[in-house]
Amino acid sequence: MIRLGTGRLERLVAVGAHCDDIAIGAGGTLLAMCLARPGLRVDALVLSGGGGEREQEEQAALTAFCPGADLHLTVLKLPDGRLPTHWDEAKAAVEELRARTEPDLVLAPRTDDAHQDHRGLAQLVPTAFRDHLVLGYEIVKWDGDLGRMVAYQPLSPEIAEEKVRLLQAHYSSQRHRPWYDREAFLGLARIRGIECHARYAEAFAVAKLTLDLGD
Repeated sequence: MIRLGTGRLERLVAVGAHCDDIAIGAGGTLLAMCLARPGLRVDALVLSGGGGEREQEEQAALTAFCPGADLHLTVLKLPDGRLPTHWDEAKAAVEELRARTEPDLVLAPRTDDAHQDHRGLAQLVPTAFRDHLVLGYEIVKWDGDLGRMVAYQPLSPEIAEEKVRLLQAHYSSQRHRPWYDREAFLGLARIRGIECHARYAEAFAVAKLTLDLGD
């Protein structure tokens, strides 16, 4: 199996349509990166949930998922499930984020995610972050939209368990959902781990990748 790193990694952008999207889709990867790189700059943007309990949950959760990082979080108030009708506001937010950072990596939803908010945000990201590596994270849901992935971040058992613990600890508003449980999160991580010869992993879609393999 070929393993390619990103080289220097000092600045990271993570975007989500809803509070908890980033943590569910890439929480283990965030933990691994931040623990390995103290002081990593993390600029996070969430399009909905601002001004209430959900924003408070997101701030506490991402602080925990990014230990030792220089975290800057913005949570907007776009209505859940209505991103297509608020396209201009979403696009402006993504472009404003791009204007203030030059990231080495971007974590975002997948363009083939079945949820219209996730999919819409995924379509906006490459219009602003044109020359960046964008990894599209996956979120398990009733739509059954999981597919074949091409990029994997192996997770140690300790990181995988910590991800689940933090999800349960910080997003109390989501605990009533039938898919929001330990088995779902660890089960998907175990499957993705099998696919990359690891115990656990998070998997990502990649629309475009530029290689620098030398002469």
